Amino acid sequence: MPRRSAWFALALAVVVADQLCKWAVLAVFAPGERRALSGFFNLVLAFNKGAAFSFLAGAPGWQTPLFIAVAVVAIVVVSVLLVRSPADPLVRAGLALILGGAFGNLIDRVRYGQVVDFLDFHVYSWHWPAFNVADSAITIGAGLLIYESLLHRGADGERRR
Repeated sequence: MPRRSAWFALALAVVVADQLCKWAVLAVFAPGERRALSGFFNLVLAFNKGAAFSFLAGAPGWQTPLFIAVAVVAIVVVSVLLVRSPADPLVRAGLALILGGAFGNLIDRVRYGQVVDFLDFHVYSWHWPAFNVADSAITIGAGLLIYESLLHRGADGERRR
């Protein structure tokens, strides 16, 4: 179990980093305020009532309890998977990052009814939807799980080690 606790510590570190960044942005920025840091990156204070890419953001409010319930279920499932996962560090790292990200965004939904986003990448006038540290952790974690899955599959689709 001591090894597993390190992965839960990684998830906690993601939550802490995510919430500290959001706290700093909320303390300094007004909603919609944007500060250019480079030719392709801004900090901005944006709120997202929806899911990824603002999916269902315009719904009349029922989506918040739905996304809270989905996040709670995801946190339970990922925690169980993390405890029962094989010793593969890529799998555990991926699960820990997803767990931390899901919990970070759950905190926002419970506190504010929406998720605080602040990272804004752009090319000229095209902006990627704003996101946050929790979103990044979920994306990287999912990428690690996909990579690990592809890494250990043969051409015939059979698992190999």
